[in-house]
Amino acid sequence: MTALLLTCAIPPDTGPVPFGPTATDTSVPPVGRTWPVGSRPAVLRGWEPPATTYGRGHRGVDLAAAPGTPVRAVTAGRVSFAGRVAGKGVVSVELPGTGDPPLRTTYEPVRAAVEKGAEVAAGEVVGTVEPTGSHCASPCVHWGLRRGETYLDPLSLLPPWLLRRGPSRLLPVIGVPVPP
Repeated sequence: MTALLLTCAIPPDTGPVPFGPTATDTSVPPVGRTWPVGSRPAVLRGWEPPATTYGRGHRGVDLAAAPGTPVRAVTAGRVSFAGRVAGKGVVSVELPGTGDPPLRTTYEPVRAAVEKGAEVAAGEVVGTVEPTGSHCASPCVHWGLRRGETYLDPLSLLPPWLLRRGPSRLLPVIGVPVPP
């Protein structure tokens, strides 16, 4: 005797989750393979592009992350900076094959586990969240994205299936024997 077994599949395409005001840059390929921290961290503050070059805004996203949380490269790249800036630990990773100039992601406050020039794989730990240096009211990691001197929305690096939250679709699996 066989039975119908239900299993989880990729959720239906519901589009990206809105995290606040964003501008779309079609030159950012969705090459990300993982979130920098956790599997779907809370976005404490979204990307808010400034109206002018030096205007107010938020040039990245703040992701909830406790001190000591591993920070991972969202995609493969080369570490272009690992050190301190204004007393905060910062790691930047240049993403090859993403245009000219190439895209660069930045994570802070992070205690670096890599050195400048190191090649990193998608999901590889580049550091850990430092206990101090965050500009958030609660512990977080600031994740930024730039192309040259232009700041972009780092969430645009993630493919829609990593951004979505929603119900899973259940699909039948036929031919699986029922245990006695």
